[in-house]
Amino acid sequence: MRVALLGPVAWRTPPHHYGPWEQVTGLLAEGLVAHGVDVTLFATLDSVTSARLDGVCPQGYADNPDMDGRVWEAMHVSHAFARSAQFDLVHSHLDWLPLAFAEHCRAPLLTTVHGFSGAGILPAYARARSSYVSISDADRSPELDYVATVQHGVDLTGLPFTSDAGPGLVVFGRIHPDKGTHTAIEIARRAGRPLTICGIVQDERYFAEEVAPHIDGDRVVYLGSVGPRRRAEVLGASSALLHPIAFDEPFGLSVVESMVCGTPVVAYARGSMPEVVDEGVTGYLVHTVEQAVDAVTRVVDLDRAACRARARQRFSADRMVTDYLAVYERLVRGGTPPAERPVVPDQANLVRSHP
Repeated sequence: MRVALLGPVAWRTPPHHYGPWEQVTGLLAEGLVAHGVDVTLFATLDSVTSARLDGVCPQGYADNPDMDGRVWEAMHVSHAFARSAQFDLVHSHLDWLPLAFAEHCRAPLLTTVHGFSGAGILPAYARARSSYVSISDADRSPELDYVATVQHGVDLTGLPFTSDAGPGLVVFGRIHPDKGTHTAIEIARRAGRPLTICGIVQDERYFAEEVAPHIDGDRVVYLGSVGPRRRAEVLGASSALLHPIAFDEPFGLSVVESMVCGTPVVAYARGSMPEVVDEGVTGYLVHTVEQAVDAVTRVVDLDRAACRARARQRFSADRMVTDYLAVYERLVRGGTPPAERPVVPDQANLVRSHP
């Protein structure tokens, strides 16, 4: 089977620091190659992969202010689709743009929906000749047809187990009101625990007004964007990961990474969290700050080894690869992409989120 993986180009694949879509695409490419699939990864030209690498972007546009992301993404998609007839399947991880040009793809097109980034992109999904995979059942739109739900997997080897954690809490991910960083600060304060914050600043005003005033280098520490090498160290050293989200999370990679390290999660029960967190094993689901504070006191009693074992069982990269291979076989051997969908879905009924 010849598969083209159409990856995002905001950052390198795999990313140096932040880049969840790039991270997943890179892991999938490695796993498919290990399973004997002929894979071409369309990504930035500085990407590192055992697949064939092709593309036009010299580096991620998010790392270079002189690069216009709209222009480079368009050229990236055009280049990949110009070669699409050479593949049995094109698997896109690049949001809506490839869907706008799906008629030019000369192979079956599969799109992993990593989350709807806004209502304005919905016509592209509604009308494109593409099959869709969701990353959680919670992130499915009732207006789209899906061939499967494939939850993300993570690199288990890069997330070693930590049996003895310190008293501190950690919040991991982009700093944005959706992620509830300010709420995590409040939870940690009420629980009397130090808090470590890791992630890129996606909303500068929010960071300046709601987060930065609390950072003192002692009770609240901000480490910035923590790359793969230090991620496991920070997560494993914490007694719990706080995930008090204010939106319907499509999946939550940091939640899974934490659990694989043995660090359970206290998460708001929104979006995919009830699918990802096994209550009383890998963490607790809550709805309020008060419930979160109570969960922080109870989470230390959870078996960290059992937390890791459950997460490894459910969220290995190999499981993700196997699930995608089953989808590929179905599309390549047994069917064709869905017909054009002329009806634009009711935007009010769609789950909207951002990676």
